[in-house]
Amino acid sequence: MKLTKFTHACVRLEKDGRVLVLDPGTLSETETALAGADAVLVTHEHADHVDVDAVTAALLGNGALALFAPDGVAAQLRGKAPEAAGRIHAVVTGEDFEAAGFAVRSFGGQHALIHPTIPVVANIGYLIDSNVYHPGDSFVVPDGVDVKTLLVPIHAPWNKVGEVVDFVISVRAAKAFPIHDALLNPNGQGLIEGHVTRIGAKFGTEYRHLSSGDSVEV
Repeated sequence: MKLTKFTHACVRLEKDGRVLVLDPGTLSETETALAGADAVLVTHEHADHVDVDAVTAALLGNGALALFAPDGVAAQLRGKAPEAAGRIHAVVTGEDFEAAGFAVRSFGGQHALIHPTIPVVANIGYLIDSNVYHPGDSFVVPDGVDVKTLLVPIHAPWNKVGEVVDFVISVRAAKAFPIHDALLNPNGQGLIEGHVTRIGAKFGTEYRHLSSGDSVEV
């Protein structure tokens, strides 16, 4: 499949003429990412992972577009786009389903802790076609599967470099690419990616930087 990275946490997957988009948030190029999409997966409710207005417009503008998200996000979007309610599906941990011709399995359950005073929200990680794993805002390692392509949350208010490296080591995917990097300047990104590249290689993971708009075959 073809994987295209957009700014921050959004990626677009294309296979056999079908398009699956993950986490089209407000920091991403949502209009471009969602153009011609057949399905959307949302990991959680934070705006940098779901641009509610853009996704609502896409649902109303494309009568075949399906969306999968945690219950709270699904309910919010049904309220925004009641005409599309039948195409908006709530997802829980441990489900297997199909989206736009891609096989999807859900993992996780909750967002990583930012601070004890900040409520924890639902977060679902998605494994697509037993290949690409998007964890959302978490370091949940998917159990019972071998991940081939890992999307790594490089930087966030809820993580630190050591945890990023340990996540890569724990999943041990053959390939890894960055997500969740919009808050980094080039100096910070280079430093973090240097650690991930060097240490990940020791455990069999080839890490490669992708800029917004870059595409790879996975």
